[in-house]
Amino acid sequence: MNKKGQWLAVVIIVIGMLMLLNRSINLLTVAALILLTIGMVQVRKGDTHKGYRYLGIGAALLLLDNLMIVFLIVLASLAYFYSKNKKIHLDGHVMRKQNFMARYYWDQSPWTLRSMSLWHAMGEINADLSLSLPEEKQTIVLLQGVMGNVRLTLPEDYGVEIEASVLFGRISVNGEQDSGMMNKLVWRTPGYESSEHKAKFVISYIVGDLNISNP
Repeated sequence: MNKKGQWLAVVIIVIGMLMLLNRSINLLTVAALILLTIGMVQVRKGDTHKGYRYLGIGAALLLLDNLMIVFLIVLASLAYFYSKNKKIHLDGHVMRKQNFMARYYWDQSPWTLRSMSLWHAMGEINADLSLSLPEEKQTIVLLQGVMGNVRLTLPEDYGVEIEASVLFGRISVNGEQDSGMMNKLVWRTPGYESSEHKAKFVISYIVGDLNISNP
C-alpha cells in the first residue's frame, strides 16, 4: 500500500470508529478529517508551513462540530503533562505556564535559560542555546501540548539531552528526519557528560514538528 493509501485508510478507520460510537457523521466532520489528513501528509513531506495551515483549519472545523472530543483531547494532554511533571520531579521554583496559544522566540537576542514547564494547545518555540544565559549547571525544560512547532539550535560546547515524542508529525536532527506516526527520540550531544552546562529537554506533542540543528 502506498502512502496515500495508508492515510486514506487512517481516515476510513477514524470515521468508522466515530460511527461505532454512534456519532452522526456530517459533512463538517468529514471535511475536518480530510483537512487533518492532508495536513499530516504535508508535514510528512516536509512542507510544515502548508501542513500546519491545513491542520489548523481541520482542527478548527473539528472544534466547531465535536467540542466534547476536542475537550477530552485537551484534558488528556493536560493530565499527561501534570503526570510528566511529577515524574521529572521539578522543584517549586520552576517556571510553569499553561496557555491555549503560545509563541516563544528565543533566537533573536540573549535570553535566560532556566528550568521551566510549559504546556499549550498550540505553540511555536524557536530557541538558540548559543544565545542563552544559563541560571544553573543543569537545566530541565518540559515542553508539551496538543500541537507544537519546536526549533532548537545547539552550540557545540553545550551538553544537551533530548527525550521527544510526537504522535503525528516529524522529528529532524541535523537534517536526518523521521516523519509519520508515533515518532520518538532519545538523543544526546557528543561530549554531554564532560560539558560544564547541561540541559535536558522533554518534549511531547500530539501533532508536532521538532527540528534540532547545530549552528
